Amino acid sequence: MNSPATRTHVIVPSPIGPLTLVAEDGQLTALYMEAQQHRPDEDALGLPGDPADAPFAEAARQLSGYFAGQLTEFDLPLAPTGTAFQRQVWAALQTIPYGQTWSYGQLADKIGRPTAVRAVGLANGKNPIALVIPCHRVIGSDGSLTGYGGGLDRKRFLLGLESAGA
Repeated sequence: MNSPATRTHVIVPSPIGPLTLVAEDGQLTALYMEAQQHRPDEDALGLPGDPADAPFAEAARQLSGYFAGQLTEFDLPLAPTGTAFQRQVWAALQTIPYGQTWSYGQLADKIGRPTAVRAVGLANGKNPIALVIPCHRVIGSDGSLTGYGGGLDRKRFLLGLESAGA
């Protein structure tokens, strides 16, 4: 008989405010910013975890490197929960190179669904592992900074950080 997975979370500091990392079975399932859209209730984050445990310690180390401009690609065990379509969009997000941006239309083209721009936008907005799955790299077709679950100030900061290091 398999025991149910234990969900745990830790909070790590960052230049964009506290980040809540959530994991199950050694895999990162979520990364939430303070006051982020689609952030679940606190009880859904699981029990407080040990920052020294996997994957938290490595995630904190990589996030520190990212914010220092020294890390351009994350290498963490990820297990985002979503529909097959959402997971397809989130996988495509991970192919957007550091320091670059794509439009929602380009993202829809990438997954072979050029007419699904709105659905791609909705899936992008529900990305549960912000930063690591770089939904902040998606912008409007006119180059405008469209919505971001963490707020446009954070999106602007992240894109600025990446353009400076690209």
